[in-house]
Amino acid sequence: MSAALSGAVDLSALKARADASRSQPPAPPAGGAPAGGAAPPSDVILDVTEATFQADVVERSLNQLVLVDLWADWCGPCKQLSPVLERLATEAAGAWVLARVDVDANPRIAQLFGAQSIPTVVAVGGGQPVDAFSGALPEPEIRKWLDALLDALRDKLPGIRAAEDVRGPIEEPEDPRFTEAEEAFEQGDFAAAQAAYERILDAEPANELAKNALAQVKFTARAEAADPDARTKADADPADLDAQLAAADLDIAEQDVDAAFTRLIDTVRRTAGDDRNRVREHLVALFELFDPADERVMKARRNLASALF
Repeated sequence: MSAALSGAVDLSALKARADASRSQPPAPPAGGAPAGGAAPPSDVILDVTEATFQADVVERSLNQLVLVDLWADWCGPCKQLSPVLERLATEAAGAWVLARVDVDANPRIAQLFGAQSIPTVVAVGGGQPVDAFSGALPEPEIRKWLDALLDALRDKLPGIRAAEDVRGPIEEPEDPRFTEAEEAFEQGDFAAAQAAYERILDAEPANELAKNALAQVKFTARAEAADPDARTKADADPADLDAQLAAADLDIAEQDVDAAFTRLIDTVRRTAGDDRNRVREHLVALFELFDPADERVMKARRNLASALF
């Protein structure tokens, strides 16, 4: 769980207070409207108080995921985050619910979660917090976090499955930058595809999809341009680095992964200085074509470390 939460969290702590409040006439909401020109309350966006917390968060979370958005009117980052959460909640169409909590008007809820700063978003499922984050994260990171939560809770919370069955699969809008790169790749214009992915990474250095795609483009361009006799040449002359690198690319292209890795690790052992560094960099680039947890990659990384040191 995120460091946004501290200590044990017992969501039953507000129940007695909520029960007592139900017997009194409802008071007008304090603290103003949620930050950032918030959407009005709805079936999937709730304004939660200490009096309604038990029903709107704890009990509701037994059926579906509830995201508790801890905000305040004076909080600048809250005004950036809240509209994103509201849009995502509306888009989710009931797979999860957004519970907005003004911490100035409802300090006990923030204390209950041990929130150390705002905005803090706490995911509640099955009556208990399951994860949290603090700060105004970018929308792509929030989507990724939500997708992981929904996947983990799908078999535990029937409301998630029911909403998805009614809604059906959501098709993410295509990113025109990726479309441009993919079309160039399909047409065999590897230089244009590489340039397109590099532009994405210039704007978003942490974009893993673009990183992986760029590695694939670079490899495919090399493999298609490789001398078909490279392996024969490499076997005949172990000192021919160009042949060794091209041969490894051909091995990978033909799914002989272990042979490619072994070839380059053996070459690392035979070389030194700039030649060794060139081979090492080529091998590391080949690693990037695979899942880091791939046993072949893990074994090759250990063997490379042994060869280097």
